[in-house]
Amino acid sequence: MADFDFEKHIVDIPDYPEPGVVFKDITPLLADSEGLRASIKVIADNFRDKGITKVVGSEARGFLFGTPVAYELGVGFVPARKPGKLPREVYSQQYALEYGTDELQIHVDALDDDDVVLVVDDLVATAGTAVATAKLVEKSGAKVGGFAFVLELAFLNPRETIAEHFDQEVFTLVKVG
Repeated sequence: MADFDFEKHIVDIPDYPEPGVVFKDITPLLADSEGLRASIKVIADNFRDKGITKVVGSEARGFLFGTPVAYELGVGFVPARKPGKLPREVYSQQYALEYGTDELQIHVDALDDDDVVLVVDDLVATAGTAVATAKLVEKSGAKVGGFAFVLELAFLNPRETIAEHFDQEVFTLVKVG
């Protein structure tokens, strides 16, 4: 499965959502049973022996890959949600967007000091969401064990942004630019 051509299942959509932007559509990868299985297995295999005890995925596409990666690793999954979506006490973390800010939250009892967490999302671009998610992990007392993404927009230098805050491994299936 490591030889699976993930890039072949990612479709470029020019001028979406606005002129000059090339949107990377991963839905064909999700729709392909072999591609979906391969993406989950390759990510899980990369972190299988690294002591991961939980996976945290960011709303909403991080749920699509984070939950099955957690299942494959035999660990729990914790959703990092937008404000107002979780019913109990939460940790919150704001992060910068191109224009303005956004925020993610996790339940305060979702992780503990013994957890080693893999942060999983479909895409890493500027790394704001990934860093915010990892900061939530730290707020809970848990340790960040690594980052995994299906797609990396390398021309936006997300690894540099992550490295400013965390020194854990960043693993991606497909790098663009």
